[in-house]
Amino acid sequence: MRFVLGFLRWGMGTLLALLTFGLFGALGVYIYLAKDMPDVETLRDVQLQVPLRVFSRDGLLISEYGEQRRQPIVLSAVPTLVQLAFLAAEDDRFYEHPGVDYQGILRAALNLATTGERTQGGSTITMQIARNFFLHRDKTYTRKLTEIFLALKIERELSKDEIFELYLNKIYLGQRAYGVVAAAHVYYGTTLDQLNLAQVAMIAGLPTAPSAANPINNPARAIARRNYVLGRMFHLGYISEDEFKTALSAPVTARMHTPTIELSAAYVGEMARLEMISRFGERAYTEGYRVITSVDAHLQAAANDALRLGLMEYDTRHGYRGPEASLDLSRHADEAAWDRELANFARVGGWLLPALVMSADAQKARVYLGGGRYIALDLAAVSWARRYISESRRGPAIRRVDEVLAPGQIVRVMAVDDAATNWKLSQVPEVGGALVALNPADGAVLALVGGYDFFQSHFNRAVQAERQAGSAFKPFIFAAAFAQGYSPASVINDAPIVIRDPSLPGGFWRPENYSGRFYGPTRLREAMAQSRNLVAIRLLDTVGVAYAHEYLDRFGLNLRTQPRRLSMALGSGTVTPLELTAAYAVFANGGFKISPWVIETVYDAHGRVVFAAPQRRACPQPCTHIPGSYRDPQGIEAQRVMDPAHAYQMNSILQEVIRSGTGQRAKALRRTDLAGKTGTTNDLRDAWFSGYHPQLAATAWVGFDRSSSLGGRETGASAALPIWINFMEQALTQYPDIEPPLPEGLVTVRIDPATGRRLSGDSPGGLVEALTSEQLLKIAQQPTYDGGTPAARWQLPPESIF
Repeated sequence: MRFVLGFLRWGMGTLLALLTFGLFGALGVYIYLAKDMPDVETLRDVQLQVPLRVFSRDGLLISEYGEQRRQPIVLSAVPTLVQLAFLAAEDDRFYEHPGVDYQGILRAALNLATTGERTQGGSTITMQIARNFFLHRDKTYTRKLTEIFLALKIERELSKDEIFELYLNKIYLGQRAYGVVAAAHVYYGTTLDQLNLAQVAMIAGLPTAPSAANPINNPARAIARRNYVLGRMFHLGYISEDEFKTALSAPVTARMHTPTIELSAAYVGEMARLEMISRFGERAYTEGYRVITSVDAHLQAAANDALRLGLMEYDTRHGYRGPEASLDLSRHADEAAWDRELANFARVGGWLLPALVMSADAQKARVYLGGGRYIALDLAAVSWARRYISESRRGPAIRRVDEVLAPGQIVRVMAVDDAATNWKLSQVPEVGGALVALNPADGAVLALVGGYDFFQSHFNRAVQAERQAGSAFKPFIFAAAFAQGYSPASVINDAPIVIRDPSLPGGFWRPENYSGRFYGPTRLREAMAQSRNLVAIRLLDTVGVAYAHEYLDRFGLNLRTQPRRLSMALGSGTVTPLELTAAYAVFANGGFKISPWVIETVYDAHGRVVFAAPQRRACPQPCTHIPGSYRDPQGIEAQRVMDPAHAYQMNSILQEVIRSGTGQRAKALRRTDLAGKTGTTNDLRDAWFSGYHPQLAATAWVGFDRSSSLGGRETGASAALPIWINFMEQALTQYPDIEPPLPEGLVTVRIDPATGRRLSGDSPGGLVEALTSEQLLKIAQQPTYDGGTPAARWQLPPESIF
């Protein structure tokens, strides 16, 4: 008996010593590791990497930027079924253990020893949090011990709900999806509350091997993992047997869902991205900024359609350049092979689909669209496709379909109706273009398209294409002249000019009107409407090149790109479409300088405003002809740069361009409150139309990136104006008819259309102009061109040499 008691005392002492040694050993290990353990408090402030998202003013998603797809959610908003699925899959005793589940570790070890499989139980949710937030992934004993101690520390300082919420937002679930909300979008294109049980279990099974066993990369492994999760949920009583069996037999419905872009405005998205990087650096991609742009969804959609249609119409006028590729049908004999080949050609502009010609005869061609779908193209569908020779020459008319199409050709087709029952041959336009629209009152960019398709060419012609403006630049020269006392009634002689220029062959520049004719004494109103080049040059010479050049700054034009010579009158300097639109806005808003902007508001991940655009409002009270324009007490009043009388007169003569001049096509809009100016450059390299309604300024530009000729008769009126009209037709539905009031200082008088001079009260006929007293005086002092008889009025003097 003594021996037994002695042995028990020895055994208990030894056990106590071992426990004491173990405790001190564990304490020593903890003290050793504690110095490298992070402060758990940082978990409360951890910044989840959330992508940068760009939206229209109306809340439609334009673009998303960032490597990680993540959308944080509070735990109370996570459906119970989703919570239970993750608990069943990863840690069913999460709300019971202190951060380390000793029972789970023993169960996992036993299962590994008996079956060779690793299942739930070895690592708790808290331990995964510790590992994912703070620790490297090396599989060492030191890391595992640190993970255990850190998990215990996390449990002491954070609540269970806080830990679980962090886990559901942080966990990587494959395909760049972090967190359960992102996973629901990526795999199923929906929200958490719309997932069924099988889909929930599929997502909950992903943390073990998110890259190798997700339903996109490896459906078989993903199904096995899903079924394991369902079994755990059934075993734990979270779901019924019927629910379990139904979910087990459910098919895999997962597929890749990219972010749902709700508004096509990729050029705007890229502008916003660049500005965000400029403001916030690389963290703009990860800190969940939500950017609200100034873009109006209705106007942006109208701009997209107008520019694409206009560029395609130009392209079809100049002939067919042939197929994009050819395929040997004898070596590619089935639809699977055809689908693989067509996959190399992306849809362009949303409209143009790649297609494979299967057969063609005189009457029709059979064409494969992919995915088992076929269409027929008849002679009407290809009749436009005369062979392209040059921008000014095409081949003969098409009489047979097989003159254009042959088996094996990969071509572009587009539907000509919404039901996609009728199709025609098409091609991706080579010509470039841009369309910009902004609010003249504050400079907000309401719509912007920088080319036919951003994903075909990232070059944003709206802001990066610096091109000569041609006659679209004349209004700024006329505005400078009005500031010196000239008026719409002033007369300038449209006569030949020769200008010494040693840089040109022969040493002289002999500018001409587009028509090649000379028109004699011409009122400035008529000169603007008919775009008379020689009047503009003589007017600039009279005003003074230096004065006019400096005057351009009032419109926000870059003086460094404008030459200090007479050719400036014809737009020989360069501008971008956005720059020119902002300059025309000065005429639209009654004489105020505005600066264009795209980003309206930036919110951080917590919904706080971190940036708001300064509101420089044009036309403050009492100028009320632009509804909604006012002096914003929280904004900044825009700078007046033109006398209201001169702005009114400029608006009037630019309206004349549409009433009787080069912009008459715009009369199809049946509005009296529109104004604008065509522009065409040397050799027909650029076609412009800049115009406006008092609440909407817009510019359309068409040209080749390589700055080559657009071809015969492709002027601003024929190539750019139709785009502007198409856009404004859709845009103006939300803008009322507006008639600007006559500013103070202007009086309406009758003038002689031949001389521009005021008619006496008893003189018959005449035209009405609104003029200032200073302008009336200057008109009375101008030289007379009429020579006493109507016939002599058009006798031109010899060439003037400058």
